[in-house]
Amino acid sequence: MADVKKVVLAYSGGLDTSVILKWLQDTYNCEVVTFTADLGQGEEVEPARAKAQAMGVKEIYIDDLREEFVRDFVFPMFRANTVYEGEYLLGTSIARPLIAKRLIEIANATGADAISHGATGKGNDQVRFELGAYALKPGVKVIAPWREWDLLSREKLMDYAAKHEIPIERHGKKKSPYSMDANLLHISYEGGVLEDTWTEHEEDMWRWTKSPEAAPNVPTYLELTYRNGDIVAIDGVEMTPATVLATLNKIGGENGIGRLDIVENRYVGMKSRGCYETPGGTIMLKAHRAIESITLDREVAHLKDELMPKYASLIYNGYWWSPERLMLQRMIDASQANVNGVVRLKLYKGNVIVVGRKSDDSLFDASIATFEDDAGAYNQADAAGFIKLNALRMRIAADKERKLV
Repeated sequence: MADVKKVVLAYSGGLDTSVILKWLQDTYNCEVVTFTADLGQGEEVEPARAKAQAMGVKEIYIDDLREEFVRDFVFPMFRANTVYEGEYLLGTSIARPLIAKRLIEIANATGADAISHGATGKGNDQVRFELGAYALKPGVKVIAPWREWDLLSREKLMDYAAKHEIPIERHGKKKSPYSMDANLLHISYEGGVLEDTWTEHEEDMWRWTKSPEAAPNVPTYLELTYRNGDIVAIDGVEMTPATVLATLNKIGGENGIGRLDIVENRYVGMKSRGCYETPGGTIMLKAHRAIESITLDREVAHLKDELMPKYASLIYNGYWWSPERLMLQRMIDASQANVNGVVRLKLYKGNVIVVGRKSDDSLFDASIATFEDDAGAYNQADAAGFIKLNALRMRIAADKERKLV
């Protein structure tokens, strides 16, 4: 403890991190630098400044990271069509390497000895934060209070806050029964009734999306323009990455798109039920696969699909800054050189339906694929030899089986 003089804390200004701030000051007798990130969570981050100042913090960082988050983390992930365990679009997972990166940058800028976070000892986030931190600054010290203190309930945290006169906002409204995390890609819900896997999630839990039943009775059409695998315009209007995602969130939410209720396997070993709202990401995944369907070579597309589960696990488990993820990213990005064009979508009551796709780099050739007369573009007689060669190993095995009988 004596060699820790300054700590950079990932700070939201809420109960947990406010208690952690005071606990660090008292337990480690150190200076605390606070870092608050705006990742598009939809809540004001500036009030964290006044709270930190009231607790004696002199170096306060409040950063708008929305564009960097989408441009350098979300978009690269979607170039790979990344889905964890067949369903989860990794909304929480993909934010953690950016927070770790910024914690280390601030530690370097301020001469801090350590970083600290509010992730619990049961979850994935502690792994993600710390793997990222060690990859970027191998000798950094990490302080994870939830693994050290005995304040293991909300009641104990509140008592600690009251004892030390820590300012905690009270809104006068009932606290959400869920543990929630939000950023520009998604909002997640855990805990409460969700801990019973047989109990249906409550309708009033959802914040970003209408229910499919309440969504409009007429479809919404969208045209998404792609350049090198990334969306650069919606309905012909050029937008920045963060604006693209925010716009798709709004449109998707209005149409009941992006709700998910799953049980996932955490890296630390336990199963966890979570509900997620990812309206923009759900649209992006469907549209990206559609533009790739006409612009990617078959074997390249299939190889990407084979590698995607590994890539998804690397992100989920916290290995964004690992050499293997960086290697995979270079290969994925190289595959996107010709992923250009426009995808037309129909959004209707929770469904994302692809109704058109076009590209100057399209590999689709109607003169070959047609069921009508192709004027000799494809010799159907060639298929006989192709089939026989591919059947050879099965014919040999079948003949041998007959001889044994």
